[in-house]
Amino acid sequence: MKILITGGCGFIGSNFVRYWRKKYPEDEIVVLDKLTYAGHKENLSGIEHKFIQGDICDPSVVAGAMQGADVVVHFAAESHVDRSIIGPGVFIRTNVIGTHVLLEEALRQKIKLFHHVSTDEVFGSLPLDKSELRFNETTNYSPSSPYSASKASSDHLVRAYYRTFGLPITITNTSNNYGPYQDPEKLIPRFVTNLIEGKKVPLMGNGENVRDWCYVEDHCSAMDLVITGALKDQKIIGETFCVGGESEKSNIEITNILLEIFEKDNSWIEKIQHRLGHDERYAIDSSKIKKMLGWEPGNKLEDRLAETVQWYKDNEWWWKPLKEGRPVIDPDVQLERVSKV
Repeated sequence: MKILITGGCGFIGSNFVRYWRKKYPEDEIVVLDKLTYAGHKENLSGIEHKFIQGDICDPSVVAGAMQGADVVVHFAAESHVDRSIIGPGVFIRTNVIGTHVLLEEALRQKIKLFHHVSTDEVFGSLPLDKSELRFNETTNYSPSSPYSASKASSDHLVRAYYRTFGLPITITNTSNNYGPYQDPEKLIPRFVTNLIEGKKVPLMGNGENVRDWCYVEDHCSAMDLVITGALKDQKIIGETFCVGGESEKSNIEITNILLEIFEKDNSWIEKIQHRLGHDERYAIDSSKIKKMLGWEPGNKLEDRLAETVQWYKDNEWWWKPLKEGRPVIDPDVQLERVSKV
């Protein structure tokens, strides 16, 4: 089988390429990636694949990359909420228009399956005082940021191409992923690399915001079941699956776990203001994928978090160049944008 993976040099995409190559060594893997700030060829070092550098918004590039593919797995996206607040336009271009270009070509080339990778952020925010509530596949969309709005738009487009044109699709909406090869501007790697460098960790507010944390390999195994299942069973075509790690933690809890690993106290916390439109809580109900496909998250947060810390300690060559010369995005920059509007 030939599989095209867009955004395969990014965090989740590269972990998926590594997972797929190990699980299905006979398959032909093509990676299409623009190599923006979040995509790095080094993420796939030593992994057999064909690489094409290009923009998913370019129809000619997409047509060439998709030629002969059986399956498309679509990761490519602008994904940082803070960046989307400062510059929404690029998020709309890549996440909405880019997805449209891919869907048009997938339809033209009669792709057997188009798997779209999305986020739980499309559902908006849950209240902190109602812990029984979870996002599921029937939750109404209520995105808060330009990022989540652009991902919600791409989800709707993908479903529309299934319902209107009959393009075989599947979608996964996942919670916060963590693990190796995650860009150091994201929460866990930013905190980890700061502590390695002897710097404080920038915690928004009192760290009360809650996220469900999913180890990236668990997400990969879920996508594996969805993709291979859909190729065998037509009943799975058109379905959406929510994928969570069953590891709800507040940001202060994550911070304290990391400080304990580094044997540091809370004097290493630097409190900063919340980002604009900061969602209170995300939580995923994964019962559908468990019931239909037998998936279970196989990794405990505390164990994998310690392993993730060790990975960043062992791979300073990978993340240090990414931090050097890159300005840290802080809420003050977002407020400056608002004051100009």
